[in-house]
Amino acid sequence: MPTAAEEARFWELVESAWAGCGSEAARLRRALAERDPGGEGEEAFALEGWMEQFMARLGELCEGLSSAELTDLDRVVERKLFDIDREEIHEYTDGSDDGFLYCRGFIVAAGRQFYEAVRANPAMAVMDAEWEEMCYFFAHLHDKRFGGFPETGSGISRESGRNPEGW
Repeated sequence: MPTAAEEARFWELVESAWAGCGSEAARLRRALAERDPGGEGEEAFALEGWMEQFMARLGELCEGLSSAELTDLDRVVERKLFDIDREEIHEYTDGSDDGFLYCRGFIVAAGRQFYEAVRANPAMAVMDAEWEEMCYFFAHLHDKRFGGFPETGSGISRESGRNPEGW
């Protein structure tokens, strides 16, 4: 399990990366997390247009991190994806196993407020809003810098349908 400090660092990096995207991205993220559940979620698709910039900023913020730090961050993403690997969330996102993973990647990438909103109320999830890159961002960064994916040691999988309590 990630520590509270590792989770706090992860969300701090996510929020810092989004802060560099400006006020329109912030407005969309807030509207997405505060909208009526079960709505169309058009904010999500508008937000997808900001994801490339967000990921570039996140990469910049991670320059110079050690192998251990990237492993810690990957463990947090793995846990976040695992925790929302739930049938009732899948009902609102649909998709194949990979599609549901990428939808969960979007939920994590959109930030803590949206992530927590979906955890509390699966109807907050948005059909087909996906961001695959977030699912393995820190693992790919680790591979690029240090060779090989990090060993998180968690014993869980981020793949869809692997959380027995969620299905």
